Amino acid sequence: MALVRLRNPKGPNASEIEKKIKRGNALRQGSSWRGYRGLVALVLVALSVCGAAAWLYVISLDGDVTETLVSQRELVSPEPRVYTVQCSEDYENYKRYPGCTPQKCGRAVTDGVVTREEAQVLRRLAERGLALAGSEGGASILDLHSGALSMGKQFVNIYRNVRNRIQAVIAETFGLDPALMYLTKPTFFSRINSTAAKTQHDEYWHPHIDKVTYGSFDYTSLLYLSDYGSDFSGGRFIFMDQNGNRTVEPRAGRVSFFSSGSENLHRVERVTWGTRYAITVSFTCDPAHAISDPTLP
Repeated sequence: MALVRLRNPKGPNASEIEKKIKRGNALRQGSSWRGYRGLVALVLVALSVCGAAAWLYVISLDGDVTETLVSQRELVSPEPRVYTVQCSEDYENYKRYPGCTPQKCGRAVTDGVVTREEAQVLRRLAERGLALAGSEGGASILDLHSGALSMGKQFVNIYRNVRNRIQAVIAETFGLDPALMYLTKPTFFSRINSTAAKTQHDEYWHPHIDKVTYGSFDYTSLLYLSDYGSDFSGGRFIFMDQNGNRTVEPRAGRVSFFSSGSENLHRVERVTWGTRYAITVSFTCDPAHAISDPTLP
């Protein structure tokens, strides 16, 4: 809005008129400034909204969770909760083993295979073993077949019993002959906490495909030994699907298992506090990659 200016005012009231016009100009300037400030405020609000939306979008990508398949509070028993997905073409690049090579693919969760008491015993054994062989970074693993795990008869008996039950539930769920499934390596304890990564091996959170990473894997299982939300935060297991990402929240004694091809691209969320313990138990259809259960040293 243009300001009014008086040029050469004349007459006895010129001085008074000039004062009024100056007051009017001042009012108009104030009004214009207030309008400008209001416009700036609106722009800043709009930018803030856009920024918040963008931030939430980035967070949703980083958090990688659009659906919780199974929460920590739920008890999935006695039957597993099964989610079927289409098998990828990965298996076409490997020799096929009838009765074992995945024909039906998916992921499943059960709390009815391993008891919480058994999980607590295994966790104590994991803590003892990893105290001797842990990494300085946030992620440590202890291979159950490395010879470093000298824990005696108690561990061997519990582990063999648990492994057999996990193998049986995987076979039943996917329609396999359990006699044609073989334990394979690596099969290991894992301990994850919020300590900063020291090496590339500590960066456990990257997406990966087990069949690509390990080659021999056809079926992967995880037995959780601690509870999401009370023993640690973060650390959820995330399946990364094209139409959204889905998570399993760990619970002591819970077994999560899945076919190991690219139909189950996944990662582990970063642990923000506490310590997450688990055992990875993996199976192959190729007898050339079979390994035996741990034995007494």
